Amino acid sequence: MNALYTILLLLASNVFMTLAWYGHLKLQQTGTSSNWPLVGVIAFSWAIAFFEYCCQVPANRIGFEGNGGPFSLMQLKVIQEVVSLVVFCLIANVLFQGQALQWNHLAAFACLVLAVYFIFMK
Repeated sequence: MNALYTILLLLASNVFMTLAWYGHLKLQQTGTSSNWPLVGVIAFSWAIAFFEYCCQVPANRIGFEGNGGPFSLMQLKVIQEVVSLVVFCLIANVLFQGQALQWNHLAAFACLVLAVYFIFMK
């Protein structure tokens, strides 16, 4: 059950992270934040990133084997990176419609799947 909670929290965390890192670009495209000073954009992103940390920290605490979770530190990191890239691709394709996946992106995803496989090998 801790594995499921960890992955769900990582998914939520990465949605917030992706919006914090790239959402302001969409706001700028729509004209919403075009006149905001850079410090305002940074503060906006930090406000979103707060919720990212509210999910990320518990995910790592619940999932880490040192706290009774099922994952080693290396496994947590690889899972987080895979989740991060999957969430990024989904959000980028929704918010930024012109960002199509290319063959090399799919090849990179295949490498990530292999990374997950290798990190979980005994």
